[in-house]
Amino acid sequence: MEPRQQGDGLYGWERAKAMLAVALAVLLSVLDYAVANVALPNIAHDLHIASSQSIWVINAYQLASLAMLLPLASIGARIGFARMCRLGIAIFLVASVLCALSQNLLELALARALQGIGGASIMSVAIALIRFIYPRHLLGKGLALNGLVVGTGVALGPTIGSLVMAVAPWPWIFWINVPLGGMALLMASLALPITPRSDRAVDVKAVLLTIAAFTFTVIGVDDAVHGGLLSALVLSGVGIVCWIALLRHQRRSAEPIVPVDLLALPSFLIAFIVGMTGFVASNFFIIAMPFTLETVFHRPVTVTGFLITPWAVGVAMMSFLIGRWTDRIPATLLSSLGLAITGTGFALLWLLPADASNFDIIWRSLLAGSGFGMFQPPNNRVMMLAAPRGREGSASGLVSVARLGGQTLGALLVASVFRFSTHASTLCLVCAMLIAWLGASLSLARAFGGRSRA
Repeated sequence: MEPRQQGDGLYGWERAKAMLAVALAVLLSVLDYAVANVALPNIAHDLHIASSQSIWVINAYQLASLAMLLPLASIGARIGFARMCRLGIAIFLVASVLCALSQNLLELALARALQGIGGASIMSVAIALIRFIYPRHLLGKGLALNGLVVGTGVALGPTIGSLVMAVAPWPWIFWINVPLGGMALLMASLALPITPRSDRAVDVKAVLLTIAAFTFTVIGVDDAVHGGLLSALVLSGVGIVCWIALLRHQRRSAEPIVPVDLLALPSFLIAFIVGMTGFVASNFFIIAMPFTLETVFHRPVTVTGFLITPWAVGVAMMSFLIGRWTDRIPATLLSSLGLAITGTGFALLWLLPADASNFDIIWRSLLAGSGFGMFQPPNNRVMMLAAPRGREGSASGLVSVARLGGQTLGALLVASVFRFSTHASTLCLVCAMLIAWLGASLSLARAFGGRSRA
């Protein structure tokens, strides 16, 4: 029987194929980001660079992704979300080959930045594509499946990285992208739906200002965290000027690249802030927990990855289960409860004695991850349904900005805590706990709005 398409979504086999295509593309982007972390010590050794310099292998990817998300979402609305996704996969594949062939840090950082652009091309339109793959009444299920893919990629990343590094040199963490990327590109070419396109020309000036605003602001804040106050003031000042120029330039635009009109919608704004807050809290945990395990719980490095993995398992497991409920239970309840559980998990970890068993650490990390998996899909659903028709690309871009912006801000705050505190690893758990509970409170505020059931 031919698959049916009714209303605003795909049905039957067509939906399954399209969702598989999106899942493979998203997995390609998320998995590589997680795998690269494991290889940093080997990369630093082989390229004869300091460990602190090797962080640019991660930073280059993250900064390029954050700076390009909204411009690429806007371009995707113009050329088609499916075409942008395919383009992103192709860029990612080329960049992966360049990463594997890199001979020094500059080459590798530039290739990773190109990879970040490819990843941003995928992530900027992934949620928008899901909006057209699933009917409105089943959108939460699609977003939950996307959360499952992201959680699975994060969970598998360290394991795959460790396995590759055990039998091959670090360039192979990038070579393994080629078969996965080839499969993702094939499926994206065959299965992604044709979506409506904007008839407005891409605003090149706004694109350049957006990239500059994000780049200078983030690098300026990073310099401030690391003590370069003069350079931080200069770079942040340039970033602020770019932001002012951008907002003035796009005041009369019906489809601004930085969609402040969507942020003017109360339900969208609260969901955006809640999303970013959640990812700030999660990065306090993810980045600082290895140090906590080593300095507080006295665990060897070989055990650290094993004890952190339950977080990602909890995210993936709950993202799968939540798909049954997110279209029927108000986002206010699910997201608020999810972040409250996450904060509780962090609190229980903080209260553990130094002689705690591995099981004590594992189940608390699993609890925190499960709460996080509960909070994401309903919150993302609120943003996508709050956006007017025709603005799916902008909404999808802001969903990814909330995630990546929260992760970036969280990383900068963690670096600041480690610079100024002698008990940084413990303090980061306290910050993670408080920020997660703050996010839960903000999410609960939607109960007093008119669209809390969105």
